[in-house]
Amino acid sequence: MTKITYESWAEDKTDFVIDDEYKGALNVLTWAYAEYNDELVYACSFGIEGIVLIDLISKIKQDAKVVFLDTGLHFQETYDLIKKVKQRYPLLNIEMKKPALTVDEQAEKYGANLWERQPDRCCHMRKVIPLREALSQAPAWISGLRREQSPTRKNTNFINKDTNFQSIKVCPLIHWSWQDIWDYVKQHQLEYNPLHDQGYPSIGCQPCTLKGDMAAGSRSGRWANNTKTECGLHQN
Repeated sequence: MTKITYESWAEDKTDFVIDDEYKGALNVLTWAYAEYNDELVYACSFGIEGIVLIDLISKIKQDAKVVFLDTGLHFQETYDLIKKVKQRYPLLNIEMKKPALTVDEQAEKYGANLWERQPDRCCHMRKVIPLREALSQAPAWISGLRREQSPTRKNTNFINKDTNFQSIKVCPLIHWSWQDIWDYVKQHQLEYNPLHDQGYPSIGCQPCTLKGDMAAGSRSGRWANNTKTECGLHQN
């Protein structure tokens, strides 16, 4: 059977059983790895959804390829968590993808704290371009988007045509609630970023992340006091 690619995809006609336990996530991942195998890339931020997805992926493909966009601006807690994940899933292939410029080189060229003056430009250089490079040979990638997270994500499907990266974007967790995520973490005793316990529902780069609405698991702490709501990875 011909693989679903960006060029061949017209609309999501793939049916998945939305079972009670995983709400279709394991079924979607099973299909995706059967479809793309080693070509499939999981772009993981190592937030709480990411930890759940890594554990689900490990049930299907223990040596799956994972890309972390290492902007050089993450919390130390995030880097510490990645080390723990590597210990728990030793076969996982984690790439720490860095941007072309270090933080200091960016400051020298564009001025200090670009994220405060031009956050979109900063995200584009430190996240969008690196992911585009990481996905340049990948027909499909996995994302931990959930419909509940924000209005911009409410129409996300299991399988999406991603015009931003000209790829297929697979989103296994679209039907999961914030409570579902935490129930899974506790049931499987997964390590997670301790910043979640300090009031951070969504964790990105340190300068652009504040505490948010933990009750709803929203992205309210990302780019607080700014009209920006997305880093650019999920804008078609």
